[in-house]
Amino acid sequence: MIMIRVRSRDGLERVHIENPHITVSQLKTLIESQLRVPISQQTISLNQNLLLAKSPQDKLQFNDLSSNPQTLISSLGISHGSLIYLSYEGERSIAGGPTVNPAGSFGRKMTMDDLIAKQMRVSRQEKPNCESVSFDRDAANCFQHYVNETLAFAVKRGGFMYGTVSEDGEVMVNFIYEMPQQGTEDNLMLMRDSEEEKIVEAIALGLGMRRVGFIFTQTIGQNKEEYTMSNSEVLQAAELHGESGLKEWVTALVKLEVNEEGGADVHFEAFQMSDVCVKLFKEGWFETDCGGDHDPKISRMKKEVVVGVKDVKEVDNDFFLVVVKILDHQGPLSTSFPVENRITSIPPRALKTHLEKAKNLPFVKRISDFHLLLLLCRFFDVNSDVPTLAECVQLQSTVPEGYQLLIESMASAT
Repeated sequence: MIMIRVRSRDGLERVHIENPHITVSQLKTLIESQLRVPISQQTISLNQNLLLAKSPQDKLQFNDLSSNPQTLISSLGISHGSLIYLSYEGERSIAGGPTVNPAGSFGRKMTMDDLIAKQMRVSRQEKPNCESVSFDRDAANCFQHYVNETLAFAVKRGGFMYGTVSEDGEVMVNFIYEMPQQGTEDNLMLMRDSEEEKIVEAIALGLGMRRVGFIFTQTIGQNKEEYTMSNSEVLQAAELHGESGLKEWVTALVKLEVNEEGGADVHFEAFQMSDVCVKLFKEGWFETDCGGDHDPKISRMKKEVVVGVKDVKEVDNDFFLVVVKILDHQGPLSTSFPVENRITSIPPRALKTHLEKAKNLPFVKRISDFHLLLLLCRFFDVNSDVPTLAECVQLQSTVPEGYQLLIESMASAT
């Protein structure tokens, strides 16, 4: 008896043959009986590219084993341990078990983990779940100016993006909240403050907005590496994407790129983490501690996944990234007030200075800045006052006199 290995979209399986001198037609019969794939649905070949064929028309070119069904498999070089490739349409069932697609290896007892592992296929996701992402020009410039001029792209920086999502999947980013954090050349540790985030969420609610994504920078040192995102960045982005529960969630990347004149330009890129990437993270497939010598452009898995026609434990990070089109717009908020949680603290007179600079504008216009609202709302009730004040900004309606007097007294006290 000999054994022939059969690779299909479901992984690697085995067909056992008593007579090594059977024909191609008889081999197909054995595949039908042992692997439960009907002969009429089978296309078999010695060429692994068969598994990349996307249509029945594409499969017609792989006729090396099908042109003469009466050919002996031994004359084609097929013997014990040989590997052939099988493509088929539809589903199939495993004897003694439920209908599954894809199926696990035949000829041994399958555990539930084996079945799940054989189903976990990693491929490029061609289309994002959002149509585009548009950045408020002032918000984007405020973020990039700080990491460029103050941090000089020497350490990493990040923030949550807030805005709206249209019915057509168009993401609009109108402000960026920079949480407490510690950045190094290679890593970004988010030291999230739950109480502060409650205030941010209340402001966003009043503004008719929500958290829509995560933005972070890559350092000059990282630019020497040949990757789009490192494995640690993929893990962080996948975690935040999964936490959001928003299918349109966007991950934005800011870095320096050398221009044609040899100078450096600040460059924005936008992605979504693929659906399978988020699924893998939620289910704990990623190795989260790969050691310092690990290639940063590769993500390591705890168990094998199927990439193309191979069972692997290491996946190129680019497989997890889905490019998103970038646009820009002028949003409803200003960004002239000092930003929270940066190296330099907000000056005591910042509120008074800000209000005086805009004293000719309506009061609601003077406070139409997220970073200003975040400072003010630390002194208001998060459940009632904060949404009310933020809603005035959203509607550009008159701020109740009590709030205005309180804010002006706060400014005068500094």
